[in-house]
Amino acid sequence: MRIAERQAVEGGGERITVVPESLDDLWHLSYIIDPGDQVAGDTTRRIQRNDEELRDTGGEREHLWVKLDVEDVEFAKFANRLRVSGVIADCSREDQLGLHHTINVEEHTELDVEKVWNTDQLDRLEAAAEAADNPDVAVATVEEGQAYVHTIAQYGTEERATIAGPTGKGEYARSRSELFEELTAVLSRLDVDAIVLAGPGFTKQDALDHIEENAPELAESITTVDTSAVGDRGVHEVLKRGAVEDIQQETRIAAEAELIDELTERIATDEPVAYGPDEVAEAADYGAIEHLLVLDEHLRAERSGESQWDLDADRIIETTEQKGGDVTIFSSEFDPGQQLSNLGGIAALLRYRIS
Repeated sequence: MRIAERQAVEGGGERITVVPESLDDLWHLSYIIDPGDQVAGDTTRRIQRNDEELRDTGGEREHLWVKLDVEDVEFAKFANRLRVSGVIADCSREDQLGLHHTINVEEHTELDVEKVWNTDQLDRLEAAAEAADNPDVAVATVEEGQAYVHTIAQYGTEERATIAGPTGKGEYARSRSELFEELTAVLSRLDVDAIVLAGPGFTKQDALDHIEENAPELAESITTVDTSAVGDRGVHEVLKRGAVEDIQQETRIAAEAELIDELTERIATDEPVAYGPDEVAEAADYGAIEHLLVLDEHLRAERSGESQWDLDADRIIETTEQKGGDVTIFSSEFDPGQQLSNLGGIAALLRYRIS
C-alpha cells in the first residue's frame, strides 16, 4: 500500500490518499473503510442522455470524479477488486448528486478515504505501507559455479547479489564451499522473514547443508524449491509456483497461531485469560489485558451496527492500548481466526486474574 497524502479535516478526522498495490492491499482496505466514511476517486458512470434526436442506448459511460457517503464495502477476491458503494455526496457532474454509485477499486487506483480513524485501522494501513516498502522474502537461486539473491516485495523483485565461483583450476581455484560461504554471508545480512532456496539438481541441498552447519538460525527460515534455472528465470519460476505467496501468508498465520496457541494453553492450564465480549470488556476496564485478540469480521460488523456484541469494541481497543496492552486483529480467512471465532471472536491474554 502506498500512502500518497494525509490531510486533517474538520471534526477531528483525516483524509488519507491511498494507492493499493496488491490484492492484499484491497483486502486490507475492506476492513479499513466503514459505512459512514467518505471515499472519493475517479470512476466511470452510465449517464442517461436527454438528447431526443439520438436513439436511447441506455446511456453512455463517462469518466467522473465522485465522493461517496459509504453504505457498503465488498471485497471481490476472485475479481481482484474492492467494491465501495454509497450515495454521491460530491461529483464532477452536479446532476448526479444524491444518486447511488459503486466505485470499483483495483490495484493502483488512487482513493481518498476520509473519516475519524480508529487506532487499529491506522496500524493496519501503516503495516500495509511498510510491507510495500520493505521486502520480507528473499529468493536465492544456486547451481554449480554461481548463485543469485533477489528480494521480493509487492512492487516486484530486486537483484541484491551475484556470486560466482569456483573458478580456475589447480591450487588457485576457489573451493566449492567458498560459494556457499559467500551465499551464507549475503543471506545473513538481509532483513527478511523467509528465504526460498531454489535451483536445479542437488546443489541447493548442498548449500542448505552448509548453511545448517554454519548458520543454523538462518537455516530455520529457508524453504527449498526445485527450478530448472537460476537468476531472473529461476525467480520467475519460484513466483509462478506461488512459493513466495505461500510463505508470506504462512508468516502472517504463524504470528496469529502463536497467540491462539498461547491462549488455548492458558485456558487448559487455568492461567489468566478472558474470552467472549463480556469477560474481555471487564478485563479492559480493570487494565488487566496484556494482549487483546480481535477477529476482523466481528470488528467490522460491530462498527457497521450489525454485530450481536453488546459492547463498544473500539473503546476496548483504545483502553487496552492506553494501559500498555498489545492488540492483534486476526484474519477470519485463516485457521487461527476460526479458532478465535469459536471463542466468541474476542479474547485476551491477561496480566492477572480479575475474578
